[in-house]
Amino acid sequence: MRPDAVRGHLDGLILAVLEDGPRHGYAIIEALQARSGGALDLPTGTVYPALRRLERAALLSGAWNTVGGRERRTYTLTRAGRHALARQRSEWHEFRAVMDAVLRPARPAGEAS
Repeated sequence: MRPDAVRGHLDGLILAVLEDGPRHGYAIIEALQARSGGALDLPTGTVYPALRRLERAALLSGAWNTVGGRERRTYTLTRAGRHALARQRSEWHEFRAVMDAVLRPARPAGEAS
């Protein structure tokens, strides 16, 4: 799946994978890939700016940790992030219902439903 195909949905996807608990940036990318069955293989240049944006918006909190001698920034969903995720899910369900209604094949005239 092309990275531009998730435009407008990336924030919700990131918030969703952090719902299970804190993760560092690369683990977020791996979780997106795993949960999508490999369909989402997003570049770091797409995910890391989104993480910084979500942190500035107080939807995530970040903290530096040392793991195996390496510094990693670990992100955690905030209370505001949980509320934003709930809104994203609601908006997604509404969007999906509208798209299904429009994209569903039309029934030939006179065909019973």
